[in-house]
Amino acid sequence: MSYPDLREHLRHLEAAGLLYRIKQPINKDTEMHPLVRWQYRGGIPEDERKAFLFERVVDVQGRRYPFPVVVGALAASPQVYAIGLNCEVAEVPRRWERALKQQISPVLVEDGPVHEVVLVGEALEQAGGVGLLPVPISTPGFDNAPYLSAAHWVSKSPATGQRNVGHYRGQLKAPLRLGMFVSNTAKHIRGHWEEARQRGEPLPAAVVLGCTPAVSYAAVMKVPPGVDELAVAGGLLGEPIQVVRCQTVPLEVPAEAEFVIEGLVRTDVLEPEGPFGESHGYIHPRSMSAFLEVTAITHRRDAIFPSIISQVTPSESSVIKKVGYDTMYLVHLRDTVGLKMVTRVFMHEPLTNLRKFVVVQMRQPTEPDVWRALMAAAVLDPEVGKIMVAVDEDIDPQNLDAVLWAMCYRTQPHRDMQIISGRSKGHSPPFRDETRQPFVQPRGEDSALLINATLKEPFPPVALPKREYMERARELWEELGLPPLHPEAPWYGYTLGDWSAELDEEADLAVRGEHYQVGEKQARQRRRLDDMQNAGPEAPTGV
Repeated sequence: MSYPDLREHLRHLEAAGLLYRIKQPINKDTEMHPLVRWQYRGGIPEDERKAFLFERVVDVQGRRYPFPVVVGALAASPQVYAIGLNCEVAEVPRRWERALKQQISPVLVEDGPVHEVVLVGEALEQAGGVGLLPVPISTPGFDNAPYLSAAHWVSKSPATGQRNVGHYRGQLKAPLRLGMFVSNTAKHIRGHWEEARQRGEPLPAAVVLGCTPAVSYAAVMKVPPGVDELAVAGGLLGEPIQVVRCQTVPLEVPAEAEFVIEGLVRTDVLEPEGPFGESHGYIHPRSMSAFLEVTAITHRRDAIFPSIISQVTPSESSVIKKVGYDTMYLVHLRDTVGLKMVTRVFMHEPLTNLRKFVVVQMRQPTEPDVWRALMAAAVLDPEVGKIMVAVDEDIDPQNLDAVLWAMCYRTQPHRDMQIISGRSKGHSPPFRDETRQPFVQPRGEDSALLINATLKEPFPPVALPKREYMERARELWEELGLPPLHPEAPWYGYTLGDWSAELDEEADLAVRGEHYQVGEKQARQRRRLDDMQNAGPEAPTGV
């Protein structure tokens, strides 16, 4: 194995100055997640967010755990995410483009570090089952138990053997019972569960905790049915993931994982699960859900337990999804649908959690191109895109001020907006009767607003100095020792079609100090007011 496992990834983070080591005792139930939460709600710039390694973990009853806990190691920031793929931030989208087109299937090996300690039967019960894990409480004051937040559930279709690796939370319910929350019927494990139920069998499952970051990055993505997330992870890394057979269920898991919980998901009964704070930014109510009966726990001898920050975004949960989601939609629109003028897809993250506000950037599109792109993006996932905006290439989709600028001046609402009704509300409030639905069936009708905020006709230039003057001014700014600049587009003026060579010549005269020539020319162009008024509607106003 040449790719990094979790612990090597932590060494890389520490070398890059992106890891805090917390050596004092920290209560996992009341202090751990609130402490890391301040990194996202305390005004810390994104590029200064880091992973936290808690070396001395205790709980509210004073128990001391032998395993350290790491929070934020997967995606505390884009920099942390990129280190997980051993590349620069700018290269991550290209890695995802490759992975979506060229998966590399995992390879089976005889043994791996995850089987250094195997707990089954009486040994599993004596160890306390899932109680041996230092699982934090994510939202103290609202959550009713510790929940696994970095759990990757491995299952296979009983009919075809097709594997799925999905990212779902897990409520600690009893030493040998683990809740499984699946937010809607589109989750692939739900299909496996239904197949097993039709056969009158439980569904074998394995919960992976801590492995090479690429597996985590793939597990949180909504890849098409039939695509193996472990093969996507191999595509991200450029080499196959090594897997080993589980001890008690017919599944394979990453050989270098820190922990694996094996068991059977009951298909004959459901029980309440939740409430729990979710990434839509609200506490998700209790609902009827399936659960796992634990048959084994395996782990590395010196295992590190991973947890992620979710709930209100931005969070680790949103950062870990964002790059993949943006790239997946770009590849879909540009390559699958064939809209080559689509240059970027951006999903807004803070508070909205990626799925609701989507911006599609396009290069010189026709109006049919715009509506085709917005429609194609809207139907790819019925839960993605409550407000979808198309903008020109000069608008930075990441800058909402620029997007709103385009919406205000490049749209006529009666002409440039469409509403699509009959969409699923998906995994978001209000929840109404979802507490009685198996696997939380999405209820209620929703709609999407599509906005064409691209230019439909020539516009005058952006009212800022041309680029060469702004660049010279920046050099001067730095020579004067003024505060560091962080340019935001637009930071220089550029033309948008409604400009002439004559006006360029006049502007050039001005910067050469020859502006009186412009005044002389304008004097020659005088017209009598009476003549202008008699000319009718062509007469200029503001005289």
